[in-house]
Amino acid sequence: MKQSVQKQTQASKLIGSFVAGTDRALIWLGVLKYDQSEAFGISADGKVVVGVAEQSSYPYGRFAFRWTESRGMEDIGTLGRPASSVARNTSADGAVVVGTSATAFLESEARAFRWTQSLGMQNVGALPKYRHSEAWDVSADGKVVVGRCYDADFRNQGSSRAFRWTARESMQDLGTLGGSRSGALGVSANGSVVVGWAYTAAEERRAFLWVAPGGMRDLGTLGGRESQAQDVSADGSVVVGWAYNASGRQRAFRWTQATGMQEIGAFHNGTSIAHGVSADGSVVVGSSNNKAFRWTASRGIEDLNTTYAGLLSEGSWLERANSVSRDGRYIVGRGYNAASRRYEAFLLDTGKAH
Repeated sequence: MKQSVQKQTQASKLIGSFVAGTDRALIWLGVLKYDQSEAFGISADGKVVVGVAEQSSYPYGRFAFRWTESRGMEDIGTLGRPASSVARNTSADGAVVVGTSATAFLESEARAFRWTQSLGMQNVGALPKYRHSEAWDVSADGKVVVGRCYDADFRNQGSSRAFRWTARESMQDLGTLGGSRSGALGVSANGSVVVGWAYTAAEERRAFLWVAPGGMRDLGTLGGRESQAQDVSADGSVVVGWAYNASGRQRAFRWTQATGMQEIGAFHNGTSIAHGVSADGSVVVGSSNNKAFRWTASRGIEDLNTTYAGLLSEGSWLERANSVSRDGRYIVGRGYNAASRRYEAFLLDTGKAH
């Protein structure tokens, strides 16, 4: 049954900052009727953004949203239980949204969903023996969904499996690297390459690359013990995420077959995580020391707060960059909006493709 859609009550669709004489813009997307929000996914053309609006005080709640310039931020509903859903990503055209929602059947049951305007939010199920599932990414055409299934039951505590789902093939268990757990976080444009994290036989977390119809490949680390892949380029050739280096620092990485895993830096010798990558793999976005960053081979890692300081009002900052459009122009994430005195989802138009 089609889920109801609650429209943003305040005019957030064009609230933002612009630099005169350029096409650069920063748009704060609002919070619905709650007190904070965060954007996780963006369409290929930057016109559709998805994420979550949250209430951090009683009554608590999380609400999956879809934002467009024409309609603003809209609550896309749940799978039955009120106040518990999050949207993680969207198809290239912004028509399909995936994420996680609580169901009406069990108070503690969470399920991966696939949402469209015509059908509303649909439960994509879970693997056998697992109660819960969550979706993290979707292919460009909206037909392949990836995520993880897990079970909080005491008899199977800590077990989880990465999955790949299509309507035709249903849900496929992608396995592990010999350990007890795995989760899929990113998928290529055609749905044939999946990345995420999996435990080895030694129960160490490692970034993996899975290619149909093959299996799961350990991408290694930066010299430490653990790593995790967060996203993959359109053709599956570039993987980004985080890994520990030999000094025990968590650092963002960019991986290719030719170069292997390479550290892309951090601010002030701190920690960093790469969350998203452009279609061609040339633009990487993420966070370091609570500052949103962009990385390119020519410019290295740059603080978006410095590069786009002219778009930020006094006291505002961009904390995390979670996703980037296919051409590298649009970036979404979470920041602090001093004007509204709250953490909000943002859409940054960098003004040109990189």
